Amino acid sequence: MFLRAITDKFKQKSGQNFLKRELGKKAKGIDGKKGVTSIGCIVNLDQFDDVQAFYDLALEFSLQPNAVQVIGYKEEYNKNSPYAAPMFTDRDLGWKGEIQNGYAYEFLSKEFDLLINYYTEDKLVLQLMTLHSKARLNVGFGEVDKNLNDLILNTSIKDFTIFKKELKKYLFILNEIK
Repeated sequence: MFLRAITDKFKQKSGQNFLKRELGKKAKGIDGKKGVTSIGCIVNLDQFDDVQAFYDLALEFSLQPNAVQVIGYKEEYNKNSPYAAPMFTDRDLGWKGEIQNGYAYEFLSKEFDLLINYYTEDKLVLQLMTLHSKARLNVGFGEVDKNLNDLILNTSIKDFTIFKKELKKYLFILNEIK
């Protein structure tokens, strides 16, 4: 147990160093044409637990039902509880900022036109998921590191309706949706 705590502390430090180093580099974007055809969502389920709201974005943006991928984060993961989305936790943090979780590997292997970072807490593992994700446009909240997101919406995390309305408005302005 003592050894586990020391290992976790070193992994946290390693992840923080990786995050600082990568945020300092020039952003690498995904080349692609304008328009949203796929959406990835990284959601802190400790702050907002209505996963279905994200899947409903497919209807809102006239996308295929499987065009929206959601991965959830919980600080404490109960293996016996059913969750509506694949999950990852702080325990999935590996060395050098890697996230060691099968669901995370699958999510990170996909390219998205739009990545929604639906969290307001500065959790290292959430930020690393955002950093490792392949997306053309990142959208999130102003409470987290501003270098992670291309578009920052200053809405309440609890009011998804307003978030969705603002997102749609700005994507229309950016000619990403019609």
